[in-house]
Amino acid sequence: MSGAMKPLVTDLASKVTQVPSSYIRPASDRPNLKEVVQESAASKSIPLVDLEGIDGPNRSFIIKELGLACQHHGFFRVKNHGIPQSLIDKVMNTAREFFRLPESERLKNYAEDPFKTTRLSTSFNVQSEKVSNWRDFLRLHCYPLQDYVPQWPTNPPSFREDVSEYCKSVRQLLLKLLEAVSESLGLERGYISKQLGGHGQHMAMNYYPPCPQPDLTFGLPGHADPNLFTLLLQDDVPGLQVLSHGKWLAVNPIPGTFIVNIGDQMQVISNDRYKSVLHRAIVNSKKERISIPTFYCPSPEAVTAPAPELIDEDHPAVYKSFTYQEYYAKFWKRGLASESCLDMFKLN
Repeated sequence: MSGAMKPLVTDLASKVTQVPSSYIRPASDRPNLKEVVQESAASKSIPLVDLEGIDGPNRSFIIKELGLACQHHGFFRVKNHGIPQSLIDKVMNTAREFFRLPESERLKNYAEDPFKTTRLSTSFNVQSEKVSNWRDFLRLHCYPLQDYVPQWPTNPPSFREDVSEYCKSVRQLLLKLLEAVSESLGLERGYISKQLGGHGQHMAMNYYPPCPQPDLTFGLPGHADPNLFTLLLQDDVPGLQVLSHGKWLAVNPIPGTFIVNIGDQMQVISNDRYKSVLHRAIVNSKKERISIPTFYCPSPEAVTAPAPELIDEDHPAVYKSFTYQEYYAKFWKRGLASESCLDMFKLN
């Protein structure tokens, strides 16, 4: 089934004992879970950056830590981030309640048009992909809030209020990280923020139902993020894997932390000093999993280019300049692929 007839996987999952053929990946493109490295020793884990004192005496140390994490890993956790646990619990419960609503209620938000600013959909791009992913998602634009909240779901009843509060807190945290990462590159504190035009902020509530054959499909296959920064909130069910030194590394949820990763726009601004890393979501047969990524990005007309201060004879510009609108259109059209969309924007 395709197009508008395509069911949400949430409603399919409880009725099947085998993965339908439309979700089965080719044998060469499966999770191969036996090969996955588990997080353990310090050498096999993503860094944890403690943000305590980022506006005080620890600032230069934290900036150095962030720079190392961005340069060598592209992914890091943050703790002491200033977002109350009560708010985190509230938004996670709201997402869980939304995906437990009756199908007819959820489907009021369903749309396949990727440019719709509030939409429930399934997989990634149901109009073009050959194999579906074991994921439903509610995608929301959330900056400026007042422009988008009126389009958001009204069920569960507290949805708009709770998610708005979360979006505001996350934006403050991301702006703080943006300044610190800008400084870590040797740029002015406000440099990157000024390159983003009017700024954009989107979020997704991803729902991965239990899957009878998790070795045959993905929640999301390997991909890099097209935006600037992604901040991920996840529940206590593992599923995120990051490509590290040529191997997939299972990243375990740690309560009280967020995971942050570099997106393609940051790789361009840093002139390849910081890397946007491939990552994927796997599913399991026992438990549902919910993750809530926030994507911070330039506004559509903003121009991304390597920072002039990071270009010299030894480090020539790697990328041409482009608008975020151009970049996102290419990213969406080609779908989730392991080759980076960045290659299309390289000079020479």
